[in-house]
Order: sequence, then C-alpha cells, then structure tokens
Amino acid sequence: MFEQLEGSKAVAKAVARCRPRVIAAYPISPQTHIVEALSDFVRDGELTGCEYLMVESEFGAMSACIGASGVGARTYTATASQGLLFMTEALFNASGLGLPIVMTVANRAIGAPINIWNDHSDSMSQRDSGWVQLFAASNQEAVDLHVQAFVLAERLSLPVMVCMDGFVLTHAVEDVDLPEQDQVDAFLPPFVPRQRLDPRDPITIGSMVGPEAFTEVRYLMHDQQLAALDELPRIAADFQAAFGRDSGGLVHPYRTEDADVVVVALGSVLGGVNEVVDALREEGVAAGSLGISCYRPWPADAVREAIGSARTVVVVERAFAPGVGGVVSQDVRLALRPLAAPGPAVYDVVAGLGGRPVTRTALRRLLDDVVAGRLDPHGLHFLDLDHDLLERAGTPWRGTS
Repeated sequence: MFEQLEGSKAVAKAVARCRPRVIAAYPISPQTHIVEALSDFVRDGELTGCEYLMVESEFGAMSACIGASGVGARTYTATASQGLLFMTEALFNASGLGLPIVMTVANRAIGAPINIWNDHSDSMSQRDSGWVQLFAASNQEAVDLHVQAFVLAERLSLPVMVCMDGFVLTHAVEDVDLPEQDQVDAFLPPFVPRQRLDPRDPITIGSMVGPEAFTEVRYLMHDQQLAALDELPRIAADFQAAFGRDSGGLVHPYRTEDADVVVVALGSVLGGVNEVVDALREEGVAAGSLGISCYRPWPADAVREAIGSARTVVVVERAFAPGVGGVVSQDVRLALRPLAAPGPAVYDVVAGLGGRPVTRTALRRLLDDVVAGRLDPHGLHFLDLDHDLLERAGTPWRGTS
C-alpha cells in the first residue's frame, strides 16, 4: 500500500512489520525519528510482543542488542555518526559472535568539526567490523532492504547494517509502497537462532581463543561474509517475486551494457548520476552508472561484470581516507585487477562531504572533464573544491579537482 511518509517513519513501519522482539536505541540526529516512531508503535500497541529499551548510550544500545540476540530474540537498533563510533567495540563483538542483529545507519559525517549532515564517513569507518553493509538509493529501497536484511541476518547468522543517507532520505517525504503485515510474515519466517543462551542448557559464547584457533575463527567470519554474496541475490529474487519490485541484491547497473564511461556510486546520489547519464546518452556519449547496493562483503565479480568493457570508471564517493584517498575506488580497482592490462582508468572523486550538495551541474562538469581528458586518472579529485578557502587557510591545493 502506498503511503506518503517521511523516510524515517517508513523505515520504522517496515521494521515493525518484521516483528522484532527487542529494540534498544539511543537517539542521535538524523536517526532519531526512526526510533521515536518505533517507541510510539510499542507504546500504542501497534507493535506487540516487543520490548523497547531506553538505554544510556549507543554502546549500551549495541550491548543490549548483543544480549537480546544471544538469548534468541529478533533484535534491532539504529544509529548514526558518532553514535556508530561509540558502538565500535560492541560492533566487533556482535559480528564475532555471529549474532543476526539488524541496524539502520542514518549516514552522517564524523566530527570534528561537528557536522550533522550527510556523508558516508560513519559506516565506511566500520567497513572491516564484520557487518554486512547494504546501501539504499531511495526511501523505497530503504524500506525493502530492511525486510531483506532480517532474512539475510537470520539465514546466515550475521549482523547487517542498512545504510540510508541522513536527511536526504531520512527526512524526505515521498510515496512509499509499504509491504503489508501478511506479506512480511510470509516472506520473513519466525526467527530460529543457531545458538541460544539458556540457563536450562548452559553454553558459553565469546570465550577466550588463543593463537592456536584465532585465525580459523576469523576465517570462518570471512567465509560467512562470502556466503552473503551468494545469498543476497537469491533473497532479492524472492523479494521481487513476492512484492513485485527489483530491490536489493549486490549491484544495480544502469545503461552499462555498451558504456565507455561508468560512474560508480552508493546511496541517494545515484538519482542525479542517472539523470546525467541519460543526458550524456542523448548527446551520443556512451555513459552508464553502477549503484553498489552491497558494499560489504565486496561484490568484486558483480562489479567487474557490470563495468564490462568500459574504458573509464569514475567513482563518486561520500567519504575518503585522509592521507591515502578514495575508499570505494580502491575496492573497484581490486575488482578490476583480473582484467587484461591496462584495464579501465579509474578516477577517484570525493563529493558531498558534510552534506554539500552533489548537483547534476557539478556531476556533468566532472564527466565532461573526464571525457575530454582534462583530469588525471592517477590523482584524487574533490568535486566543487573551494580553492579560495584553502588559500585563506594557508594550505595550497596540491592536485587537480
């Protein structure tokens, strides 16, 4: 049923229809409306059989989720930015214990300086924490990914983050096709945990592991992540059959079949990217785009197949590693490494940090420069960089943009 909803409220309704037994959360912008709505649903009886825990911090939220999931409850939380960083120790514990917790990350910049607006610095900082990371390009996809995330998490006993752009999606009001309760119940079976702490049948999880077995434990985590690469397309296909929408999976190619230039991106920026691709196509430029829906585990084979025979790849990313450069671009290069030399030129383009708009005009100017050979494929580029501001700060620009 279509409803005109704020993105946060739509996600909250989708999560509620997944029937979590425990929700533990601490508010932080721009995630707050999600957990506020879920709190209202529990209070008003719209979400029954669920215990809502008002905790003292994000670390407390994830710790409570670990305990709840450990005793066999379907468990959910949400956070953003510094809140995600405050959870870091517990994030590694959740993945190391193989607990199928689902968490929304309303992507937001990390301070200092303080910035509450959108980029992907928060979830990218946790890319090696052992959590599956799914990125939504729209509010509809955010809704759909949460339903699929619970299926994946519980099928493989893995924690899953669903990342949606803070404010850009969380606070945008638009029509969303919300799955009905009976549809979700049919798609998402009751949770049967692989392991469960029960005083009547005591076991220990998370005990000390020495050098003789720690490598093997970590390999098992890696193997479970790789299993998600096989499982996600199956879940997406089942979702499409059940709900009539192509949502989720690993990647979303757009007009890449014969593309010479492919733009790779994650999240809501893909809408503008695809409009620029269409405009370039009308002018005879063979452009395409590749949306990454699953960032961790990294779908290298799917990325390589989608890029195909393109000669140029432009990676537009909302985070970067200071002192190194692009984050996603390095994964793209890893995916393309098996191709015969020299392979496509890969451009690293950092855009939209701290909520700066990534406009169609700026994207078009970027792609025009790439096609015309005005950008160095070996450099790090910043979209709409303010050179005057850098000069006033006493730091000259050391590259091209």
